[in-house]
Amino acid sequence: MKFETTNLVIKYPGQGRPALNGVNMSAPSGSFYAVLGPNGSGKSTLMKGLLGIVRADQGRALIAERNISKWNRKALARVIGVVSQSETVSFPITVREMVGMGRYPHLGPLEGEGSKDRAAVYEALEVCDVTHLVNRDLSTLSGGELQRVRIARALAQEPMALILDEPTSSLDIKHEMEILELLKQSVGSGLTVILITHGLDLAARFSDRMLLLSEGQVAVEGTPDEVVNEEALAEVYGWPVKVEWEPTTGSPRVTPLRS
Repeated sequence: MKFETTNLVIKYPGQGRPALNGVNMSAPSGSFYAVLGPNGSGKSTLMKGLLGIVRADQGRALIAERNISKWNRKALARVIGVVSQSETVSFPITVREMVGMGRYPHLGPLEGEGSKDRAAVYEALEVCDVTHLVNRDLSTLSGGELQRVRIARALAQEPMALILDEPTSSLDIKHEMEILELLKQSVGSGLTVILITHGLDLAARFSDRMLLLSEGQVAVEGTPDEVVNEEALAEVYGWPVKVEWEPTTGSPRVTPLRS
């Protein structure tokens, strides 16, 4: 499932400049695509624009070569799993119930789960290492546990694509690496992954292509070797960095220097 924007402009009411200003990007089907940039650079707005959560003031966003405005919302929910940066649950709900919500787009009105739905839920629980939490209320979970449950819910949809906004921000090293390796493995099976992150090193390590945003515009788009370079990063982040090749991982490593 391919994602693409052409001259995408999104401006929030009351803001002086657009949150996105003429953004062109292309995430090929079956790729791991990382979106990076400083705070306020437009990363989360790009996710909302791709999903049609906010309307474009100019340009267009395409999913599988179809304008986002032409997609039925339930059809979109069947094929794209989303993990937003945060969400609020204001009622008691167990982990099992939360992950089971990932099957809702596949069910008809008042239709209960079938064997296929239950299998998808328990596979997602297992791969995200939250099976032991199935009966726990969400309010009793740590931040990292809750994040893994939210990722499990997205995987339970059995989508063709995943869009994740800072999904590993509250995870320890073990679970961060497990989730990223799971996503990379899923890409190998044909899933398209769009990962919004601040983690330059891990993004360079796992992604096929990267997009670096700066003040709502594209600074660089390309392979990790093309995007993770000292000149571009120093200009976008406003801080000197050293980029070195890491032989252990076979990917670039970014070290912030003293100003």
